[in-house]
Amino acid sequence: MKVTEHIEKANGKSLFSFEILPPLKGQNIQSIFDSIDPLMEFKPPFIDVTYHREEYEYKELPSGLLEKKIVKKRPGTVGICSAIQNKYQVDAIPHILCGGFTKEDTENFLIDLDFLGIQNVVALRGDAVKNETYFKPEKEGNHYASELVTQITNLNKGIYLDDELQNSSSTNFCIGVAGYPEKHMEAPSLDSDIYFLKQKIKNGASYIITQMFFDNKKFFDFVAKCRKEGITVPIIPGLKPISTKKQLNLVPHRFKVDIPDELIMAIVRAKDTEAVKQIGIEWCISQSKELIKQGIPVLHYYSMGKSENIKAIAREVF
Repeated sequence: MKVTEHIEKANGKSLFSFEILPPLKGQNIQSIFDSIDPLMEFKPPFIDVTYHREEYEYKELPSGLLEKKIVKKRPGTVGICSAIQNKYQVDAIPHILCGGFTKEDTENFLIDLDFLGIQNVVALRGDAVKNETYFKPEKEGNHYASELVTQITNLNKGIYLDDELQNSSSTNFCIGVAGYPEKHMEAPSLDSDIYFLKQKIKNGASYIITQMFFDNKKFFDFVAKCRKEGITVPIIPGLKPISTKKQLNLVPHRFKVDIPDELIMAIVRAKDTEAVKQIGIEWCISQSKELIKQGIPVLHYYSMGKSENIKAIAREVF
């Protein structure tokens, strides 16, 4: 079932969903099941599975020269999605990126998803690889998420890259895209960011999932701006509980989001990691309850492969 159909079927009830990471190469899928199992009691209608593009590493040769190697540390998104749908009978939603894919790679990826009965995707540009300052698309790839959305929409119309195909089948993907309540780190302003978000919707996206945020007012202001600009699709908030003191620095640096002073000082004063984790849980519970009061259709949690704190939140909210 499509994400938009799940929302319609809920008749105004707020749904619970979460995102997982593929395991590192060399680990088996049981680690994924172990993180999903504790959350199934809250009846998620869908689970997101991230895709991690290649990274570059440099290996020193006996000659002293450096050899550049391409490494994929977290493969398996398609296989994990198929396994989730088979094991749990819920919709699995793979992320699909511009970075690391040619348009032909993207088309083949989407064909595989279609064969597996996967009806939802999240279309993202993706980040720059670690040794690059700015994102560089593949030579024959999509440059922006809006272009990726267009390619997926074309497949939904039966339009493939090979325009000589006869009697080509149409796919049936529901397309999600990312939104940034505090703007994308590369956007010059929030208004310009929303302008390009609107383009993604115009090109065929059906819903928005936001970057994490810790101040609900920023989310509500973002939604109001989107509605003012004519964006009418569901906007799903992304939530993540802080769990360590180190994240006070890592989260703003990595994701370019602000953490409210009240939350910062509570964590700074915490005696140990367990106390920090509890503060993060309670803050996220408060966020969640306020969002539900406002009729938000789905609350989406970034689990980062760990379910203990997400389960503690869901018990109080759902």
